[in-house]
Amino acid sequence: MKFWERILDRIQGKAAKGQKRSDNWLEFRDAYVRDNPCCVICGARKKLQVHHIVPFHIAPDLELDPTNLITLCVNKKHGINCHLLVGHLGNYRKTNPNVVLDAMTWKYKLDG
Repeated sequence: MKFWERILDRIQGKAAKGQKRSDNWLEFRDAYVRDNPCCVICGARKKLQVHHIVPFHIAPDLELDPTNLITLCVNKKHGINCHLLVGHLGNYRKTNPNVVLDAMTWKYKLDG
C-alpha cells in the first residue's frame, strides 16, 4: 500500500491493512451463529458466514456490534452463494452497502 493510501485510510477512519481482529471475535461469532442459526436469504443452516454490514476494514469498532452483522451462507441451497452474491455483489473484493435490503429482496424472490 502506498504512503498516501495509508494516510487517506487513516483520515477516513478505515482500519490499517492487515489489522488484527479482536481476541473475542471467534467466541462472539460462534455466539452470533447460535442466536442467528440460518441464512437470512435462503434459510440454510450449514456453511454459515457472519457478514459485517459495514466492513471490518472500514469500521473496526463495529466488529463486535451485533447490529452490524447478518448471517449469510455459502451453501448454494438455491444454486446461489448468498454470501458472495448478496454480501459482496459477486466479488469478494467488493462490499454491498445495501446488503440488508438486498437480502430481504432475495428472500422474497426465493420464497416466491
